Amino acid sequence: MRDVEVAWGAFCEFLQVGIDGIEGPEDDGDGFIVQWGRWDWNDGRPALSFGRQLAVSAGHGPEGLEWQPEYWQVELQLVFAEDPAWADLDSLGRQDTGFRFDGIGVPRAAALGGIRSSLRSYPQLAALWQAEPLRCDLTLERAG
Repeated sequence: MRDVEVAWGAFCEFLQVGIDGIEGPEDDGDGFIVQWGRWDWNDGRPALSFGRQLAVSAGHGPEGLEWQPEYWQVELQLVFAEDPAWADLDSLGRQDTGFRFDGIGVPRAAALGGIRSSLRSYPQLAALWQAEPLRCDLTLERAG
């Protein structure tokens, strides 16, 4: 992945695809988050991440008791080289948008548009958005 805008477009399309077997909105069944910062697992390099979290229906436990859903996260993480334009990335205070659970369709598209506008308001993130990532990692893993 060499273009953050293309990655964002693919992420937005992926978020509009319904997935069978997940919990409903009342159980935070399908959410998304954007994160940024420097993390140990990236050797402290600046990174931008787009994630979707799904609560997968786990069925019933012994004697018909409800089990808790299993939470899974699909994440695209873009890692960047150092640059003076985002040297103070950690000074932004917050490091993510928080999880959003807007419904698929118009509500989710509106939420994504708002997130994108908000990210553009930070010079460090706007500069990062224009850069070419050094690498990207796509993962699917069970969330804590």
